[in-house]
Amino acid sequence: MRITLVIFSAIVWPLLSTASFAQQPTPAGAVNPLPQAEASPDDIEGGKMFATTCGFCHQDGGRHAGRGPKLSKSERSDEYLVERIKKGKTGAMPAYGSVFSEGQIIAILAYIRGLDD
Repeated sequence: MRITLVIFSAIVWPLLSTASFAQQPTPAGAVNPLPQAEASPDDIEGGKMFATTCGFCHQDGGRHAGRGPKLSKSERSDEYLVERIKKGKTGAMPAYGSVFSEGQIIAILAYIRGLDD
């Protein structure tokens, strides 16, 4: 029994101590704001992503309705468009939230907002 306790103390205890130091608690009332997603130079250009994934349904680069609606000069809010890209619409549009990064979604949104007729 004593040998088991010694082995536990020598092997497991240091691991538990290290894990507790790695998870430093956040002080009460502290807020950890999420960073704003921005398109970076490492992200694929929004127009290319739109053309390869969205262009099949949103015709002429989103300027005309096809299987999907016209996106040029959309009156929908940015939040609505981002959520629609992420979650899709059952039976109409696939969800891309697990496909694109936040930055890539912002790049696609920027592309849509830059469309003209």
